[in-house]
Amino acid sequence: MDASKTAGEGPGSPYLEIANLTKKFGSFTALKDISLNIYESEFVCFLGPSGCGKTTLLRAIAGLDIQTSGMVRQAGVDVSALPPSERDFGIVFQSYALFPNLTVSKNVAYGLENRKASKDQIDRRVTELLELVGLPEQGNKYPAQLSGGQQQRIALARAIATSPGLLLLDEPLSALDAKVRVHLRHEVKELQRRLGVTTVMVTHDQEEALTMADRIVVMNQGVIEQVGTPLEIYREPATAFVADFIGTMNFLPGVAVSGTAVRLGDVQLDCDMNGFAPETPVTVAVRPEDIVMRSAGESDENSIEVQIEEAEFLGSFIRAEMTSDALGERRLRADFSINLVRRLEIGEGDVVTISLPSDRLRIYPEGAHHG
Repeated sequence: MDASKTAGEGPGSPYLEIANLTKKFGSFTALKDISLNIYESEFVCFLGPSGCGKTTLLRAIAGLDIQTSGMVRQAGVDVSALPPSERDFGIVFQSYALFPNLTVSKNVAYGLENRKASKDQIDRRVTELLELVGLPEQGNKYPAQLSGGQQQRIALARAIATSPGLLLLDEPLSALDAKVRVHLRHEVKELQRRLGVTTVMVTHDQEEALTMADRIVVMNQGVIEQVGTPLEIYREPATAFVADFIGTMNFLPGVAVSGTAVRLGDVQLDCDMNGFAPETPVTVAVRPEDIVMRSAGESDENSIEVQIEEAEFLGSFIRAEMTSDALGERRLRADFSINLVRRLEIGEGDVVTISLPSDRLRIYPEGAHHG
């Protein structure tokens, strides 16, 4: 896929356009003026905590919950007012929603029969789809005879049977156990690549979004906080909400000193201040894995002396909780590789020098993070 497209500046016109979409349930506004473009063959994840509006947005795209105002356009056609039956999509729900009284083959054939395809065409297509999802021998079984992972594969086969232009996935993996989920994640992504079908998936699982999506739409309380590639969202979170929701983050209260420096407690650090004026209170964010351990006698302008209060062994790395007189009450959390910790022979109670690299510090408004 061409890189410009992945970043969202796709060539040509978008396949799916959502413009100024608002959805109200009584006095509650679930979606507030959402605008978003999705390009052909893209895999886009709507990510956010429960109640953020991501499923409501998916349902508006499908016509299952018509928006209060705003527009949905698919392949250049305004579908805003069309019922689901007249829109071109396949959908997979969290609960599989297979028909329990129909065989696997009949479940997959359901949409094709509605379209009045011939028996030969249907049989050929069902065989092809069952092979595609890796269950060629299961056609005569009933859903109850299959595992959860197999049922979800059949739900996928059914959703793509009519070769829809758009595939909608509503938390499709969240009912499965962890191992199956990780395996299916990879399979769904591979299938989507092979078919080239434009796909929108709702998830509250950041790892799922980071591993599967070309672009992630992070939502919070009915608005879009940020749209970007997984790397952009992780490395350059636009807001403190995104920084906190994706991955682990240290948040520290600071004060802007100049355009290129911030004060944390008694320490002054170099970093890009993102336009905050001197003496403005700010929130400074840094990821645990971006904190660098310095060898004895080594330091730079962003170095701080800290004491390791706790060191938790997490397999390939140690997560250290550190304090520093210079930082006052606030604790810093850092992830150091096992090899480094062994080599420097450090442990709980030791005083060490760490560095907070200037290009890894993110600056947000004061109080932007609660907790």
